Amino acid sequence: MQLTKEEKLKKINEVAKNTLLETLEISIVDFGDDFLIAKMPVNSRVHQPDGVLHGGATAALAESVGSFASHLFSNLEEVFVRGIEITANHVKSVSEGYVYAKASFLHKGRTTQLLDIRVTDDDDNLISICRLSTISLPRKK
Repeated sequence: MQLTKEEKLKKINEVAKNTLLETLEISIVDFGDDFLIAKMPVNSRVHQPDGVLHGGATAALAESVGSFASHLFSNLEEVFVRGIEITANHVKSVSEGYVYAKASFLHKGRTTQLLDIRVTDDDDNLISICRLSTISLPRKK
């Protein structure tokens, strides 16, 4: 039996229980053949002391969505995926609403993957642009 997209999203989000994703209220909201989108609320839990979204929370969102994308497009029976480098350039601040991170592959290799992650606000303004490198390592049998 083939799962619907909604059923797949529910299963994906269940994996986040008792993790940083649950703490930051990050949820995966959409995916396709070459992208994955997550959202995170912007509130006092993710603010800097001056009331705007903390860059570290943005980086956590970006690494989460990028790592999930690499997991979804890998054969997890044969490999496990780890993030190895992330960069983030913050271009606009936001103090409320939601931010959305869309991870798209720039390179989808067998061993390494490179993802472009655009973080936007409710009005589709660019908040941050991130790059994540992941590595797929063989599982010990």
